[in-house]
Amino acid sequence: MPSPHPPEFRRRAVELARQGDKPLLQLAKDLGVSRSCLQNWLRQADTDENAGTGDRLTSAEKKELAELRRRNKQLEMENDILKRAAAYFARENVLPK
Repeated sequence: MPSPHPPEFRRRAVELARQGDKPLLQLAKDLGVSRSCLQNWLRQADTDENAGTGDRLTSAEKKELAELRRRNKQLEMENDILKRAAAYFARENVLPK
């Protein structure tokens, strides 16, 4: 599902917030987002620019983590299917004919 605000919109919002011409609350209202949302975008931009030196993940790391979790889930499902197939065929070989 795509995010409701495109990356370019977020980048521009962060630039405007960093200029400091308006308070965050007013800027957030003007952009149609919540203040906390704008603050999250600012924190994430800071993290991305500082290569994740703090305890937060960069956007690239978040994307990689999501992909790894998706892949892990897929492999677990495949492994479960193989276990069931092995059990099925083992039962089939044990039954007298």
